[in-house]
Amino acid sequence: MSKSPKSGTPRGRNAQSKKGGAGRDNGPKRGFSVKRDTRSGKKESTTATRPNRRDPTRSAPAITVVESIMREHKPTAARFATPASVLPVLLEMNGWDDYALLDMGHGQKLERYGRYKLIRPEAQAMGAPRLPESEWKSADAIFTGDVEEEGPGGWKFASQVDEVWQMKYGPATFNGQFMSFRHVGVFPEQAAHWDWVGEQIRKAAHPLKILNLFGYTGLASLLPAALGAQVTHVDASKKAIVWARENQDLSGLKDKPIRWICDDAMKFVEREVRRENTYDGIILDPPKFGRGPNGEVWDFFENVPYMLACVRKLLSANAQFLLMSSYAIRASFLASHELMRECLDGLPGTIESGELAIREFDGPRLLSTSLFSRWSAPDNNKAEGA
Repeated sequence: MSKSPKSGTPRGRNAQSKKGGAGRDNGPKRGFSVKRDTRSGKKESTTATRPNRRDPTRSAPAITVVESIMREHKPTAARFATPASVLPVLLEMNGWDDYALLDMGHGQKLERYGRYKLIRPEAQAMGAPRLPESEWKSADAIFTGDVEEEGPGGWKFASQVDEVWQMKYGPATFNGQFMSFRHVGVFPEQAAHWDWVGEQIRKAAHPLKILNLFGYTGLASLLPAALGAQVTHVDASKKAIVWARENQDLSGLKDKPIRWICDDAMKFVEREVRRENTYDGIILDPPKFGRGPNGEVWDFFENVPYMLACVRKLLSANAQFLLMSSYAIRASFLASHELMRECLDGLPGTIESGELAIREFDGPRLLSTSLFSRWSAPDNNKAEGA
């Protein structure tokens, strides 16, 4: 495939992938950019320098004692009687006019984003392609990890492509863009959650106040706002906020009540707890690893338990939902389910947990993309305390 002109290959969000990533970070982030010290950054040597045997003045390297990090031992007090549990749940996303999973296999997936067909790496596509090779060769762009030419990874283009193009989902219009770590600004499998959040908004007896953490390019904020919700969108990347606000303008939703906040998600949540602010619905979509704007380290497995404990305090007396997605695939949906059940112990309602998956267009297969756990209040819980 020939290379696209420079105008068609903007860099961005490579270090902010939900699934982790590497490379230079010049674009929007999902609250934190992915750690670089173990991938694209300089690696610390794990091999001790050997002393020069011919130089008697040099001594052997000193032994370094590394202390293990231990969390404070606090047994859970949760009784686990409520909320009720429903699992496993497999949520299928079948695509829409501007997106389709066309085929997958041999560690890659063939997708359509608006008018472009793209090939991207996909570790979970372990089978063989279903469509003929000619369909794959007709792709407009392919993300490749050709180290000799592109470094850790980059896009190659079969023809001239636009730097930015528009797509739609429901009332939202948004920009697609070729980012430097395989993404284009939208995670289509999340459409299953967008629709579910819409259902929670429509069944509520009053307009909901929603918090969207790690909000990225804003679709999970725009769609609730279009239904009348008051949304607070938080992301640590200024470029992500700019992109999201551009999507708001494109969608004709500039008059909707969305508060755009560029901040570290954890610090923002802690401040909201101290302020005793509450929300009727919370969307939590954290990355696996990352760093905040001031060097704060984020690790999904270390930080999510504390994040959820804080988020629990932000649920209002008439809260309707709490949704958490996870692209930390080495975790189990059961792990996040039990964590959420512990944090929400005593609440009425239901917690569902499972996997998000995309179904092939006109095909029989499903592609697993992420894990999720979500709590919803019972339909008759309009006035009960949380």
